[in-house]
Amino acid sequence: MRTGEPPLPAVGDVLASLATGVWHWDTSTGLVTADAEAARLLGLPAEEVTLTEAQVRARLHPVDWNEITGVVQLAVAEGTLAEVRVRVMDERGRIIRVVRSRSRPKYDRRKKAYELIGTLQEVTEPTPGSPAGGSTVTGDWRRSREAFLLDAGRALAEARSTAEVLRVAAGLSMPGFSPDGLAVFGVEGDRLTIIGHHGQRPGDEGPFVHMALETDYPAAEVVRTGRAVYLSSPEEYRARYPLTWPLAQRFNRRSWAFLPLTASGRTMGAWMAAFTHRVAFTPDERSVLTTVARMLAQALSRAGTAETERELSEGLQRSMMPTLGPEVPGMDLAARYVPTGGGLQVGGDWYDMIPLPGGPALSRTKGGAGRFALVMGDVQGHDVRAAGLMGQLRIALRAYASEGHRPDAVLSRASRFLHGIVGGTEEGDITDLRFATCLYAEVDPRTGVLEVARAGHPDPVIRMADGTVLMRPTAGGLPLGVDPDADYPTTRFTLEPGETMMICTDGLIETGGHDLDTGWQRVRTILEQHEGDTEELADALVQGVHGPSSHYTTGPLADRREDDIAVLLLNRHPEAPGGAVAVRPEIRRTLLTVAQAEPERISVARQQLRELLHDWSSSEQVDSAVLLLSEMLTNVLVHTDTDALLLAEVSGEKRERRMRVEVTDAGEELPHKRRPGELASSGRGLLLIELLADAWGVEPRGVGKSIWFELYEPPRDKL
Repeated sequence: MRTGEPPLPAVGDVLASLATGVWHWDTSTGLVTADAEAARLLGLPAEEVTLTEAQVRARLHPVDWNEITGVVQLAVAEGTLAEVRVRVMDERGRIIRVVRSRSRPKYDRRKKAYELIGTLQEVTEPTPGSPAGGSTVTGDWRRSREAFLLDAGRALAEARSTAEVLRVAAGLSMPGFSPDGLAVFGVEGDRLTIIGHHGQRPGDEGPFVHMALETDYPAAEVVRTGRAVYLSSPEEYRARYPLTWPLAQRFNRRSWAFLPLTASGRTMGAWMAAFTHRVAFTPDERSVLTTVARMLAQALSRAGTAETERELSEGLQRSMMPTLGPEVPGMDLAARYVPTGGGLQVGGDWYDMIPLPGGPALSRTKGGAGRFALVMGDVQGHDVRAAGLMGQLRIALRAYASEGHRPDAVLSRASRFLHGIVGGTEEGDITDLRFATCLYAEVDPRTGVLEVARAGHPDPVIRMADGTVLMRPTAGGLPLGVDPDADYPTTRFTLEPGETMMICTDGLIETGGHDLDTGWQRVRTILEQHEGDTEELADALVQGVHGPSSHYTTGPLADRREDDIAVLLLNRHPEAPGGAVAVRPEIRRTLLTVAQAEPERISVARQQLRELLHDWSSSEQVDSAVLLLSEMLTNVLVHTDTDALLLAEVSGEKRERRMRVEVTDAGEELPHKRRPGELASSGRGLLLIELLADAWGVEPRGVGKSIWFELYEPPRDKL
């Protein structure tokens, strides 16, 4: 400012000359300070004054006071100005002027309170204002309502049940005129029903339950006519509905809105919003209420449809998912089925336990149980078609098993049956082609012998008595329904006392973005670390792959959870039949056949041996054992025309264990040591065994021979 020029006027004088007041509001103290001009605009004497929030609220229209709160929160969230138009009222409740308030609110996280400094200016337009041209201003009447409707629509769209829809509706805070009492009416025949209510005490809905639609009551009229009813005052309510006014009078409300709930062109009920303050129900307010009513009707319609489908599918699941039947002496069974593929609660996965036929001499023992079959299957797809095919296939399998067929014959017949119902009847007709994977296992509970046939299904998994987990390779064929003439070879092995067999669908392995390798490692970890009975283990498997903790163990692929999960566990007690403890050393054992036509199974055998020796103290001995096994199996496939049978065992206490690997074949010629030349390509097998094994031998059998070797685990002090 140059010398001699008049000084600029004070800011307060400038604002006063513009008829603009200044105010300060601190919600932590609950006090509002207004200068002389702001006090005048509020209908008070024109002098600086400090008021409580209650005193300020008494000077403003109740609807506008409620709007201020929402506008302030929105402005803080967006980092913009808060602008509202409020109606100032006198002691008699008459509007004396409309003022515009502009402020920049700040939120103090330490105090958890808002602080606002703003201006107050009288405006001539009493209707809700429009955004200030081009400036970033939050709080426009329509903007706040649009934000509310977006939030309300999103919340109602996410509600999945009628109860959730009602909770969302009860929590809606409409900017400027939030109701404090809600009720949702439905229709049953010619009567109203109460679907839910909020803001009333339990039991207050009694007089309105099963009210006839012909009753002179606003909600009944709304349902009859499909038109909304707005009642701005108790006097208006009493004049229009004198018969039912006494029912509403005791709730001490001042305004009511009854709106039709219309979905697909049908009025399905009515929604009541009641207010303890008077609401004029301007066109804008009616527009908001109408929009909320439409969204509420759509949400209730979706929730009702979903609940009906859920009830239907759960009933279908209960009818299709069997129980595991009576207890089996000497064995524990546990099963779980978790539908995860959408609204339908039962898809193509299933399990079953089937009692098998036969006389006492064949299937029953004294104090024991008869033979039975365990079935696990998965029909392609997750829809009504898959569920229907699953039911048909399950019945067919039970029928074939009950006729006494062996596992391979049961699956062959089931494959022919499925191909017949999904393969089409005309040449070139490829209607809804489907296939199914399946694992069928016959169980003799007395001996623990299992005979397994597999149709494209994951192999069974064995958890040994000491917690070691191995995937048990079994021979298999094509999925059911692909080839009506497919063969399904049978694999026979024994479930030893204390061991548990797990069969499952691929949903247990691949859920959460896992492939077969990473999913198997996750399941294997759960099996090895679990301590508890069979039922607890089943729960742990489901929780580990589908529970809350599974979101921290996702795989390398996209986290998809659309495949159903089915798992079945069979545990053989560590006691002999009759309750006597089985006296036997703790042994791990794996058994595997390598056929002449399947040389690739040598790699499977190598992997099986490594898994059997997963905690062996000497990694060099493990490598040696795998090398010697390869030599023995290759020798059988190269020098004979028979198949090889691998038996590998680990016995004894840790650090003092013995590993024995034996390969048996039907060839008559015994192996003998050779002295191959430096460039010879064969003849070193027995030399390697003699060099690396602690003990070995060749034993002739009645038919064929076996060659074996043993390795002894070194004590800790010799590692």
